[in-house]
Amino acid sequence: MTSAPTDMTVTDTEVLRDALGLLKDREQVAERLLDSSARHSFDPDTELDWDAPLEEGKWFWPPELVSLYGTPLWRKMSLEQQQDLSRHEAASLASLGIWFEIILMQLLVRHIYDKPVTSAHVRYALTEIADECRHSKMFARMIHKGGVPAYPVSRVHHNLARVLKTVSTTPGSFACTLLGEEILDWMQRLTFPDERVQTIVRGVTRIHVVEEARHVRYAREELRRQMVTAPRWERELTRISSGEAARVFSLAFVNPDVYPHVGLDRREALAQVKASGHRREVMQSGAKRLTDFLDEIGVLRGPGRRLWRRSGLLA
Repeated sequence: MTSAPTDMTVTDTEVLRDALGLLKDREQVAERLLDSSARHSFDPDTELDWDAPLEEGKWFWPPELVSLYGTPLWRKMSLEQQQDLSRHEAASLASLGIWFEIILMQLLVRHIYDKPVTSAHVRYALTEIADECRHSKMFARMIHKGGVPAYPVSRVHHNLARVLKTVSTTPGSFACTLLGEEILDWMQRLTFPDERVQTIVRGVTRIHVVEEARHVRYAREELRRQMVTAPRWERELTRISSGEAARVFSLAFVNPDVYPHVGLDRREALAQVKASGHRREVMQSGAKRLTDFLDEIGVLRGPGRRLWRRSGLLA
């Protein structure tokens, strides 16, 4: 990430305000997040029982969150086939999560490269990077436990992300961070208390939800600061880049390779997902807290807003 000439350092005490009110001091926010990390962090290798057998007849993802739920194709599928699709889609979303978290770790390292190394702001970023390392290993282990393949994103999306990592500005990076974190977080908050779902999946999502709450707070506070202090060109670029990221992310959320693994025609399944009002409602509900926030701080304006609408994430 590059810092704008007008960007504040973590030692600045200037009072800043946006549409949501006064911005909190960077160091105070980081100190609270560090304290929370010390009290509520988990080691998935020891916290979860990876040796326990999978439970017969349980889902790997809540059925209402499976891409084909409620479609004509879904109604033709047997319960066993539906649950098998949930197994593959859980692996697909875990694979998406790993891809995204590797991107996020690189963006965070860039963000702190030219900042005071002894500051709480930098120490928390390093703490978050450690969290994301554990999460990525945890997701990989969950995929392996499910006995299904990993599902990498398409080569086009993989290389688009390579460009994003290279050229992203600081506010653009934090906007994309929230895009990747908040929709999955919404789904996982529905998953971990759901007793229909495999215990190991519920455990993975519980850990992720608890630790991601801190990551979301860090990104939101920094994006607010950036949208106040960054030059106009950078704010405008953030509006466009976040809209394009929303388009890519909404497409990557469904990996078409899952369908042949459960005996479905890829093209027919994708067409029914795209036509599904339930699926559109799920994605918009998952994104609503984020889009409301981005709208309030001035990100969803101009051409960028139109891109968000085309992504299907903004109602």
